Amino acid sequence: MTRIDFHSNVPDKVAYACRLARKARKADFRIVILTQDRAQMALLDETMWTFSEHDFLPHVVLDDALAAQTPILITADPAMEAPHHDILINLSDAPPPHFARFERMFEVISSDDTDKNAGRQRYAYYKQEGYPLTHFVADNA
Repeated sequence: MTRIDFHSNVPDKVAYACRLARKARKADFRIVILTQDRAQMALLDETMWTFSEHDFLPHVVLDDALAAQTPILITADPAMEAPHHDILINLSDAPPPHFARFERMFEVISSDDTDKNAGRQRYAYYKQEGYPLTHFVADNA
């Protein structure tokens, strides 16, 4: 069963996703990042290239020909099938349709009221379905 970790009060969801992806890559996991829309996906793609001077985050969009060989995949399409299912990082405001195929999922919630409300709804949904949940409040300091 998918383990779901909620990370709330996140000041910058894209930068936070890069941090999560870097940590997961250091542990040799493969990651799919679901963005809210194509604009956020483009911002994530750009940020992954400039995020760290010391860490390379190898990534492509999910429908790229090299997706099966690339450890970090990004997409704005929640219904698209991924070639690997270690970790899903959800930046969107809805439960991804195929999240249960992943070993672990991170729900990233900002301090924005609309995003917090959508996150609460997802938390209640996953809890009702019996998924193991944890919650971490990000430090804005």
